[in-house]
Amino acid sequence: MRAVQITEFGGPEVLQLVELPDPVAGGGQVVVDVTSAGVNYADTHQVENSYLAPASLPMVPGAEVVGRLADGTRVAAFTMNGGYCEKALVFPQMAFPLPDGVSDGQALSLMVQGLTAWHLLRTCTHLQPGESVVVHAAAGGVGTLAVQLAKHWGAGNVIAVASTEDKLKLAQELGADRLVLAGEPDLKGALQAANDGKKVDIVLEMVGGPTFDASLAALAPFGRLATFGMASRTPPKPVSAGELMSKSRAVIGFWLAHCFGNPAMLQPPMAELLAMVEAGTLKPQVGGSYPLAEVAAAHEALRGRGSIGKLVLDVTA
Repeated sequence: MRAVQITEFGGPEVLQLVELPDPVAGGGQVVVDVTSAGVNYADTHQVENSYLAPASLPMVPGAEVVGRLADGTRVAAFTMNGGYCEKALVFPQMAFPLPDGVSDGQALSLMVQGLTAWHLLRTCTHLQPGESVVVHAAAGGVGTLAVQLAKHWGAGNVIAVASTEDKLKLAQELGADRLVLAGEPDLKGALQAANDGKKVDIVLEMVGGPTFDASLAALAPFGRLATFGMASRTPPKPVSAGELMSKSRAVIGFWLAHCFGNPAMLQPPMAELLAMVEAGTLKPQVGGSYPLAEVAAAHEALRGRGSIGKLVLDVTA
């Protein structure tokens, strides 16, 4: 089978298209004939071995696929690793049957990124109707879904932060109420200005560095900041317990991997998201499809912050 493999850590240049033996199912796993694979920002960290869990070589990256089981059932499935290939091994409990009306790209949007957006708002920050929500990288895979979900679930003011005017326009079309250009010299002040001068209730943050610092400073008492990435590859300033206590603020980290051992944290949210897509309530944004051989270009687009929505590898091309 064709697969994308790395034998050394680094940037997009280490992604190589190779021929590997077809995988053999065992240990309760099944084989998926892959039609599309999702590309996530976490993949770029994993390829350079800067992710939360250390990687080992050689490795086929990719955490999510869409394809068919041996009986013909079309599924979206988590692979943990090994998704950038024509055949992937998955556990049945990590595979979700897909309605005919949901495309490969839409389904992949709901996997790592959709479930992350769902848990950030429901599990981590416990969004309440009327609250203000800041969504950083609002035109990205998680961001485009988080903007829509926050609005659908009753947020009073969804503040989108993105790196270009075009991206902000997209976020506005998806339901954002206020717009802030990333890189504002006074980001804390800009976030508060976008909330009518008041501090904000919730921030979904995945940039790190000064963006994290300013976002935390913009939190209202009892506000919650959920951190789920570090796209800038720059750590924020250390957060002290005393600082949190004195301002009655909360910071919580989120990593979807911690949901994998509990089907109740995956199956009901995924069913809800799929139903919303079928009904037209939720509109995943597929920002680009790349042939398997052009996977490096997809990683470059993510790292350069030039992409929007979900990036997909067309494994059949």
